[in-house]
Amino acid sequence: MSFQAYLDAAEAKTGRTPRELVDIAKGKGFDDPEVKAGTIIAWLADDYGLGRGHAMALVHVIKKGPKIDAKHVGTSGSHRDASDTLWLDGKATRPA
Repeated sequence: MSFQAYLDAAEAKTGRTPRELVDIAKGKGFDDPEVKAGTIIAWLADDYGLGRGHAMALVHVIKKGPKIDAKHVGTSGSHRDASDTLWLDGKATRPA
């Protein structure tokens, strides 16, 4: 599953766009470099019922922003992303 697919699935499960989840996380201070991924994963599991894979995609965005490494772009297979920038504003608003 690609990074974007994980974010889209998290949106479907939670009813919140990735940007909304990132904003909530930042409001809780989870973007602080001292906050460990496990803390964020536990919050996403407890409050939204997200599993580890979906949570880790959000951890990446919370901690590092929407850019992903070019090695994930344009490769073949199910883990390929179309762009090096993840769309955070919801599936319904993503350009075609």
